[in-house]
Amino acid sequence: MKIQELRNIGRNKLVEKNIEDVFIKIDILLQYLLKMNKTELIVNQEKEISRVIENKYLKCIEEIINGKPIQYITKTQEFMNLKFYVDENVLIPQPDTEILVEEAIKKINEIKKEKTIKVLDMCTGSGAIAIAIKKYANEINKEVEVYATDISEAAIKIAKKNAKKNGAKVNFILSDMFENIKESEFDIIVSNPPYIESKTISTLSKEVQNEPHIALDGGEDGLKFYKIIAQNANKFLKEKGQLLLEIGYNQKESVMKVFEYTKKYFCISCIKDLSNNDRVLKFILI
Repeated sequence: MKIQELRNIGRNKLVEKNIEDVFIKIDILLQYLLKMNKTELIVNQEKEISRVIENKYLKCIEEIINGKPIQYITKTQEFMNLKFYVDENVLIPQPDTEILVEEAIKKINEIKKEKTIKVLDMCTGSGAIAIAIKKYANEINKEVEVYATDISEAAIKIAKKNAKKNGAKVNFILSDMFENIKESEFDIIVSNPPYIESKTISTLSKEVQNEPHIALDGGEDGLKFYKIIAQNANKFLKEKGQLLLEIGYNQKESVMKVFEYTKKYFCISCIKDLSNNDRVLKFILI
């Protein structure tokens, strides 16, 4: 069977099941299976494909129909122009989270001191946030020591793999939030914690439901981990240190109230994402 025929079969099957981004997913899948780049795929449409590849392709199409994210099939996701290994043990890094990294880099760039800048990334998952911060801090010639935690041993293993893959030195800690963190005096703490309300998870798309629930479930009100951070971050931040937190599109007011209640933090600003949704809250320790 030719590449073009495979493309048409996959497209028809996915369109029939109302799968989103059909053409993108088909191209990513074919590039992955055929080990071709986008240009090679275009110029080789008439190339005959082996039965083995054909069968793998059709199996992957069925997995996509059943809700398996394409990133878990290819084991790859791009984030901040870096490539990360992902599988069912970690959330797939999303473009909106790049806002969080960009804000952290801006803050790092503003810090003027000779000593090493210390950053803590909580709920690191694949390590994407911590690794990207370390990589881009190096580019602006800032000495940054990055620590990253996760409760999942499997996630920490993947994060370490991604750090090695991207040439970034990050100190990973297996920890239930702040439990095993021995360091203190962080200049910045960043986090994209689980923030979806427990009852809401079952209403999400099949693809999202196939991501690890431990990384999605923010408790009954979606605020469980923000409350833990609000109650404990002051013990680990230096004076006037900053907290940068990713939030759900409708959580700005509720998360701000959590932090205001402690009387320990002042909200500097809320940064919107490319869809004009509230995405990152910035707090300073007072």
